[in-house]
Amino acid sequence: MTTTGPTAIELKEVLQDLQPQYLDLINESMNHAGYFEGKESHFKLTVVSEAFTAKRLVTRHQLVYQLVDPLLTSQGGTVHALAIHAYTPTEWQQQTQSPESPLCAGQNK
Repeated sequence: MTTTGPTAIELKEVLQDLQPQYLDLINESMNHAGYFEGKESHFKLTVVSEAFTAKRLVTRHQLVYQLVDPLLTSQGGTVHALAIHAYTPTEWQQQTQSPESPLCAGQNK
């Protein structure tokens, strides 16, 4: 279920710099406290790119965060949390799907 709200569209646009072979962005805001219809604050990103080849996981995450930085709440944007699953094409071939997201501690508030 790919997300298509305005923030998701912006995220997908900036992530095109990675030239992804696969990109899936899911709005998981409804799983968190303070959710209201249409909120786009918590996302799960699965991205497959050659740009990650020979890079450690932390470096992959840094590449993604450099691109999405203007959209983060710390920079005045609306994205509070971004769960990143970054794979090389070879790694992705070995996956059946992205990992499930854990439940938010404040989900029932």
